[in-house]
Amino acid sequence: MTDHLRGPAAPDARAEDGTSPADIETPFEISVSDRIKQLPPYLFARINQLTYQKRRAGNDVIDMSMGNPSDPPSQRVIDKLAEAANDPRNHGYAPALGIMSLRREVASRYLTKWGVRLDPESEVIGTLGSKEGYGHLCLALVGPGDAVVVPAPSYPAHVYGVALASARAIPIDTTDPSRFLSDVARTCETDRPKIVVVNFPHNPTATVVEADFYRDVVKLAKRYGFMLVSDLAYADVTFDGYVAPSLLSIEGARKYAVEFTTMSKGFNMAGWRVGFCAGNREIVRALGTIKTYYDYGMFRPIQIAAIMAMRHGEADVAAQSKVYQRRRDVLCDGLARIGWQVTVPKASMFVWARMPEPFASRMTSMDFATKLLEEADVAVSPGAGFGESGEGHVRLALIENENRLRQAVRQIGRALGDELKTATARAG
Repeated sequence: MTDHLRGPAAPDARAEDGTSPADIETPFEISVSDRIKQLPPYLFARINQLTYQKRRAGNDVIDMSMGNPSDPPSQRVIDKLAEAANDPRNHGYAPALGIMSLRREVASRYLTKWGVRLDPESEVIGTLGSKEGYGHLCLALVGPGDAVVVPAPSYPAHVYGVALASARAIPIDTTDPSRFLSDVARTCETDRPKIVVVNFPHNPTATVVEADFYRDVVKLAKRYGFMLVSDLAYADVTFDGYVAPSLLSIEGARKYAVEFTTMSKGFNMAGWRVGFCAGNREIVRALGTIKTYYDYGMFRPIQIAAIMAMRHGEADVAAQSKVYQRRRDVLCDGLARIGWQVTVPKASMFVWARMPEPFASRMTSMDFATKLLEEADVAVSPGAGFGESGEGHVRLALIENENRLRQAVRQIGRALGDELKTATARAG
């Protein structure tokens, strides 16, 4: 083509970095699902970020914000894991429901601990911790338009497992168990739930119940026709002779109920992700159906080691409870000495503490938790992270050793200082 047939030369539209308008693409917008959009901001993120920043700056933060066991499982369990992992036959996919020998061991433990006879084939299933099991159970049982009663203050997974299943959570205060029962009955008259979730010993408040509570809740299930889900994650961490009952030990409970247990707490196997769902065979089957589509189950050597832990580890569980009980006493006694009176729990690995005056009158639980972190190098969980009814409280996890807990009390005392002492003297 000759030059006179060409049009006039286009002006050079390239930017200094050599790109042209054609090179610049409009950013692609990622549109997430409505179930993700409806989740609220993670209220613990601020505490986690501050803890990270302080540690990066060289501060020794005493972290009581998360219920993450800091002690290892017994050596025999670790050795069994290593032995099983060295067997090449154990590295294929494992059954999504859990190997049968593990499910038999769960059934055996229920019989020994609570006198409950379970069929391991149809009434027990393995889960990747109780949290995963609960979330998938919500997908199996509820959907849009369904309502689920959850305990309040709320362990976040109890609420968000329902939300992710596109159902609706109805929080009911659980700190007074008898009132919880009457509130459930009142709710059923106007807004009948499909499921009622119970969680005792309770996270975060450490509230406990006796077997009579479960008898009454089973009667309500029969009257109003709802399913029951018991989260018994802290059954192995009890103090002063208290024994946490099982919902499944109540006559007639298995017509309506399943129960989640875990090896994370008493067995110190949190990162191993070993949990179980037991009870009503139709509910267990529904959970198994969902799990079959989502996962292949726990790594087989972990399941083999879990059998070893349950078969030979009850003394280890009892010893670990005593460790938590001593930590509880050190923390609660120490806080009382500096003028912060807290309720002494009978179970769980938490102390649920009402914020002391004068701080409760002028700041939120997030502000108070931030103050402890910034001024005392102590991280705790703000009560607001467990829902509106948790405001005015903080949760302190018993995961640090006794010397660290004593140090935490000293640092809290210095941070709260004269204001706490003055308020205590006035109250006295």
